[in-house]
Amino acid sequence: MTGLADNNCRRPSETTALTDDQISALLNHLPDWKRDHNQIQKEFKFNDYYQTIDFVNAVAAIAHQQDHHPELTVNYNRCLITYRTHSVGGLSENDFICAAKVDAIISQD
Repeated sequence: MTGLADNNCRRPSETTALTDDQISALLNHLPDWKRDHNQIQKEFKFNDYYQTIDFVNAVAAIAHQQDHHPELTVNYNRCLITYRTHSVGGLSENDFICAAKVDAIISQD
């Protein structure tokens, strides 16, 4: 996972959809991320709303810096993150890079 988190996303015009084998290999580096058709998801749990929103703000900073934005479903003490690359009609390496960066901010706590 360290390698993924250290990478930066490519521009949409420079990315391509990953194959099923590539997706499976990359998921092996991302604990608890699940594939759901053409997207990957993970739910993060927190003690309270403040911690959840603090996490959402950290994810927003990653999204802004990488110019790759997830879908977020936010509740009182949890946040579901969904990544997909609309421009390729599936999953690209950008989705896995951002997922690894999100996992990295959690492991810093």
